[in-house]
Amino acid sequence: MKQGIHPESYRFVIFKDMSNGVSFLSRSTAPSKETATWEDGNEYPLIKLEISNTSHPFYTGKNVLVDTAGRIDKFNKRYAKKA
Repeated sequence: MKQGIHPESYRFVIFKDMSNGVSFLSRSTAPSKETATWEDGNEYPLIKLEISNTSHPFYTGKNVLVDTAGRIDKFNKRYAKKA
C-alpha cells in the first residue's frame, strides 16, 4: 500500500437519507457547512444523501418487477409466422 495517499483528517459525520429521514454516524473526510446533533448529544457535520441502503429498492426488496412474460407474449403475437 502506498504511503501518504490517504487523507488524515477523518472525523465523525452524520449522514442523513433525505428520502426517509434515516441517519447514521460514520467517519468521513467529506466537507459540510451544516451540523446536526446526534443521539449522544454531540454536534457533528451533516451530509445529506438522496438515497442510501435504507431507501434503495435493491436493498429494501421493493424492486419493481418488469412484466417480461407479457412482453414476450406480445412479441410472439406480433411477429409469429402465419401459417
